[in-house]
Amino acid sequence: MKAQHKLNKISVCDEDKFRHNEFIGETRIPLKRLKPNQTKTFNICLEKQLPIDKTEDKSLEERGRILISLKYSSQKTGLVVGIARCAHLAAMDANGYSDPYVKIYLKPDVDKKSKHKTAVKKKTLNPEFNEEFCYEIKQADLAKKTLEVTVWDYDIGKSNDFIGGVTLGINAKGERLKHWFDCLKSKDKKIERWHTLTNELPGSILSD
Repeated sequence: MKAQHKLNKISVCDEDKFRHNEFIGETRIPLKRLKPNQTKTFNICLEKQLPIDKTEDKSLEERGRILISLKYSSQKTGLVVGIARCAHLAAMDANGYSDPYVKIYLKPDVDKKSKHKTAVKKKTLNPEFNEEFCYEIKQADLAKKTLEVTVWDYDIGKSNDFIGGVTLGINAKGERLKHWFDCLKSKDKKIERWHTLTNELPGSILSD
């Protein structure tokens, strides 16, 4: 994989000679922001460490994290999906940032009506969306469904760039499976979890 597609992760800790070092914060710098043989100075805020899903396939490149909430609402007779925010997204633009937005699909989608989009957030790698979308569906039918969540970089006049994605459902693994299962067994309870975005594009979504 080319160096410009990589991220340099930097963690800051407080050294303690008598016990474990204490974590202070971390940041990630896309290598595409650097030019050969050129020294560049960055003034970047540290973020708190986010939970890591240890079951993720390590062969996939991490593209950031996304905070998703799931709730089966008996009042709305449907699945309410919340897209709260993302953190440490991969930078897709030359200015070192992205203009991210999120798309979600509930598959299988025979009538092709399950697509929802958030608003676009300009020039940020840590966007806050706080948007919710509802799918009218029986709770028992959710066991047959898969939720595909993808994050894109909006570009004017050309194809939007895929940043990363995650799939939740019965066939998922680790936290992605547990999040979906917890939603299936907990009616009217909002369950919010962080998930790792990877560069694996869901097979049914080839472009924006």
